[in-house]
Amino acid sequence: MTGLQEAPVHALLSDGTTVRIRKAGPADRERVQRLYDEMSPQNLRLRFFALSPSSARQAAERVAGGERPGYRALAAECGGRLVGLAEYEGLPGTGTAEISVAVADDWHHRGVATLLLEHLADAARTAGVTAFSADALAENHDVLKVFHDLGLRVTRRFDGPEVHCAVELTEDETYLRAVEARGRAADIISLQPLLRPRTVAVVGAGRRPGSVGRAILRNIRNGSYTGRLFTVHPEAPAIAGVHAWRSVTDLPQVPDLAVIAVPAGSVAAVAEECGNAGVRALLVVSAGLDTHQGRALMDACRLHGMRLVGPNCLGLANTEEDVHLDATFAARHPGPGTAGVAVQSGGVGIALLDGLARLGIGVSTFVSLGDKYDVSGNDMLQWWESDGHSDLALLHLESFGNPRAFSRTARRVARVMPVLTVDAGRSEAGRRAAASHTAAAATPTMTRQALFTQAGITATRTIGELLDTAALLHSQPLPGGTKVAVVSNAGGAGVLAADACVDAGLVIPPFAADLVDEILALLPGGATATNPVDVTAAVDEESLRCVIDLLVRHGAADSVLVSLVPTAVATATGENLVRALTSAPNPLTCPVAAVLPGQAARVELLPAFGGRTVPAYSDAEDAARALAHAAARENWLARPQGVVPELPDVETVRAKALVTTYLDAHTEGGWLDPRTTAALMGCYGIPQISWAWARDEGEAVTAAERLRGPDGRVVMKAYWPGLVHKSEQHAVHLDLQNAPQVRAAYRDLVTRFGDRMTGVVVQPLAERGTELFAGVVQDEVFGPLVVFGLGGTATELLADHAARLAPLTDLDVHDLLNSPRCSPLLFGCSGSPAVDLDGLEQLLQRLSRMAADLPQLAETDLNPVLAGPHGVITLDTRVRLVPRRPYDPYLRRLR
Repeated sequence: MTGLQEAPVHALLSDGTTVRIRKAGPADRERVQRLYDEMSPQNLRLRFFALSPSSARQAAERVAGGERPGYRALAAECGGRLVGLAEYEGLPGTGTAEISVAVADDWHHRGVATLLLEHLADAARTAGVTAFSADALAENHDVLKVFHDLGLRVTRRFDGPEVHCAVELTEDETYLRAVEARGRAADIISLQPLLRPRTVAVVGAGRRPGSVGRAILRNIRNGSYTGRLFTVHPEAPAIAGVHAWRSVTDLPQVPDLAVIAVPAGSVAAVAEECGNAGVRALLVVSAGLDTHQGRALMDACRLHGMRLVGPNCLGLANTEEDVHLDATFAARHPGPGTAGVAVQSGGVGIALLDGLARLGIGVSTFVSLGDKYDVSGNDMLQWWESDGHSDLALLHLESFGNPRAFSRTARRVARVMPVLTVDAGRSEAGRRAAASHTAAAATPTMTRQALFTQAGITATRTIGELLDTAALLHSQPLPGGTKVAVVSNAGGAGVLAADACVDAGLVIPPFAADLVDEILALLPGGATATNPVDVTAAVDEESLRCVIDLLVRHGAADSVLVSLVPTAVATATGENLVRALTSAPNPLTCPVAAVLPGQAARVELLPAFGGRTVPAYSDAEDAARALAHAAARENWLARPQGVVPELPDVETVRAKALVTTYLDAHTEGGWLDPRTTAALMGCYGIPQISWAWARDEGEAVTAAERLRGPDGRVVMKAYWPGLVHKSEQHAVHLDLQNAPQVRAAYRDLVTRFGDRMTGVVVQPLAERGTELFAGVVQDEVFGPLVVFGLGGTATELLADHAARLAPLTDLDVHDLLNSPRCSPLLFGCSGSPAVDLDGLEQLLQRLSRMAADLPQLAETDLNPVLAGPHGVITLDTRVRLVPRRPYDPYLRRLR
């Protein structure tokens, strides 16, 4: 985690209060002095080890001295009052800085010191500080506990009444988990007045029956809300049967939640009024706010510590028995249940609520995020994880404010409940016009898929597919794998169902002879049982039930798909074949789904014995995709979570210095020259072929003589700033065997490129091997994406790539090696030996580390990477840097 934002940020304390974290400076002298003047004598003594007034004055003067090399002070304030201060002062010649922290007496035990130290540590890391040191009185248990609970490595040394603490700033998973846990607890508390309000006020419910505010007021009133309900109107005595008050300040009780449905121009003023009155949360359904109005709304929310849903949203609902809040303008109340739903689009929200209602799947909490100024999908995932009511999470997100934090949260939540999303924004129209192979490969689709895959999120393409999958996951156990047994009463329907399964990535295994015999013994003559199983139109209900039960118990398949078409035979005999699916008395050990082509609805949940349900689909393709999603979830859950490996011989400090030096000289950024590129790759141990730089013909000949490979041949590549695709420019000469050929090649390049060319790179001709491609693109929103696949001149033409977001775990690297279509070449095929897989893994891990260390790394191309049985080596590398402030995606801050 690197880089404190220069602008102030807002963050949550442990009790859900919002504070503003900012740099402290000369203007804070009086505030700092007041902070110490208002401290009790006991707390002053704990802070300064004595009751000397001069110590407080000196502390105020130190802050007033402003920012200087080796010094940083951060302030926490709430409502304009300074409630906490943290400072560090670097010790010359070391990587250590002395720290101090002070918190106002009435703000103790709310997490102020911990939050300040997290931000101070982040700023210190950026400045090159590796450790904090602090002295405290041994009796100061509170501050010692703060240091201990940070999640960083702390050592203590006792010296009489004092304790010297050393805090290592090196981040690891333990620290990230500690920060994450604190953030999650604070977030959930802050959402209580929003999602479990005891009092609600609707501001802007009009007299006109068709107004949005009136519709929300009516839904709250008619939805059996358990708390107190108010409405605010400047003139009307009552709205929709609810007594109206002239303003928020006139209300007899301060509401936890205010629903704002006024014109856009009035939203900020109403929000300010709510904040002054002590309202703790806002739901803004108003639309059309411009930039100024939106900023004023957020300023009011942050100043007064109000959480916000919206603006421009459908509303929110909580069906918990002791809440029963429907603050939406949807046509009908969501039914109670266990599915948490969060959407950005109100239209999508209505579609999902209607679809879930048709399926009989109830909702625990529904939130329409709208323009998502504050509360996001990340907040809702954490709420569902902890609310004690949700076991299924459904998301529709058009954008990601902090996808790396979202991914970390989703990865944790998906371990305890399915997380499903509609993958909006997949259009290839979003492909960027990019210079490098990596940027061209890293489409929005690829980036989002990497996020979803790594986080264990089930990503569907449409709302219908999401509901199909939700129906299966809600009603059936997860399959143990991808093998499917297909059963049908019509051969053609069985074939279509089997084809649909294969298209979805599932497997239709042939059954062993003994299982075939058992199945045929249960069925009428003419049946076949090799998989698909054709039970024929003459099958009766009991025989079909027995076949399904046998397949479920046997284990030859991980799931059973039953396709039943209406037949005249069943009609004539009165057989209800569907009942064979729903009347089994025993709990299922694998999922069973039906395909009923005559069914009107796309998907239904059929009531079954013991209160269970069975999903039935009108199309086999929908059923197959749902089963495939379920199998993928089971596979993800069964895998270990993976670890980011430690890498020896990484020179991060030197790499950062190289980047800084380059950007100091090239303020707009640009493509690195060959020497700087090689030096940067060397910092991370990325293997490169030997090379030499030549500025003229003579140097090229000398370099060629020195670098000739076993067969005596070399390669010459032209270079000038900005040249990326050398092959497309015909700026490469291969197979140069002697000095005359080297001279001729150099002259040819000079003739064609003239003064534009600043020199050439000479390399030995590489041995034969598999040409691969690896690269990084730094996405402004998603962070670094590592791309891997088939390399050489066909990289973009064949587009055989896979991608994962950095930092890569060992399992992510495994997936990268196995996902491209060319992966069989790596593991050995047609008698060819496998390449050096360990070397490839190391290369990808080192590339990932470089991308995670250097946010200025905009694009990196390693193409081709030559892989063979005896090693891996990079033949050509391009790196583009841009000036970019380091940003920590996990540092606690509100949007």
